[in-house]
Amino acid sequence: MEKLVERYFAALREVAALQQADKPVAADTGGPAPVEDAAAKIDTLAGIDHNNTTALATAEQHAPLSAWFAARQIEARFDYALVDTSGFFDDAAKMLGEGYELYAELIDRVRFAYRKSHGWVNLELANLSQKDAQAINTLCRQLYSHTFFSRYHYQKPEKIVRLTLQTAPAVRQFFDGGWLEWYAFIELLTQLRQRGRAASCARSVKVVFPNEDLHELDVIALPEGQAPICIECKSGEFRRDIDKYLRLRKRLGVDRSRFIICATDLNEEQAAGLTTMYELTFVTLGSLGKHLNALIKA
Repeated sequence: MEKLVERYFAALREVAALQQADKPVAADTGGPAPVEDAAAKIDTLAGIDHNNTTALATAEQHAPLSAWFAARQIEARFDYALVDTSGFFDDAAKMLGEGYELYAELIDRVRFAYRKSHGWVNLELANLSQKDAQAINTLCRQLYSHTFFSRYHYQKPEKIVRLTLQTAPAVRQFFDGGWLEWYAFIELLTQLRQRGRAASCARSVKVVFPNEDLHELDVIALPEGQAPICIECKSGEFRRDIDKYLRLRKRLGVDRSRFIICATDLNEEQAAGLTTMYELTFVTLGSLGKHLNALIKA
């Protein structure tokens, strides 16, 4: 089955090359550009904007992962729409992840408000430096422009940001931890693209083992010629789940370096210590990209 997966990637490259060679040069009619060949988009990430594409949300793109699981008698259930980056979830997640130290309180306040069924959040910025206050206010305005909040108002004299929460379930799920999955997924795509590595990737994959045990994998990719990379994303308490992840990693047969726990509550020293203690790899938001880069180029 692994040989078939390798042949699948090779065939995609060959088909894409042949189709590209056969394409006539079209005259510029002023209309929309034709949709690029799906095989070329699946084969590498070099030809697409991975931050704004529907090319990954197909059965064909998920096929190598499906075959990898099937070879181990594991049923994988995919929701293809979860890797559609044409919306704003990935953009918002990147902003939150890259500035997490500053935006952590905002995320916690919004998540708490949702859980308590509150409809609004007020952020007092007067005690922050001008630079930090401006950054938080700008982020809130950007999130509002992308409909993550239904209302935004800034009281300049008091330096208070007033936010009315969006009632859409997808936005609530985003603030309840989905943003971290999106951040990890986009970071993984970025590293794959930079290394020129073809891969099959997915989010929130439900896997069913032969004994009918059901588990969910937050982010997973199968780089061509390599074993899968699994990323479990934890924006809250994770210590009680360590044993569960240990068992899951062993059942999947994935090396400890390729089964990653990305936790927002860890610093670099804590992540290194836990990686030493357990047969898992713990990373912070800041070290995720560096670790993925080392895996993909290996």
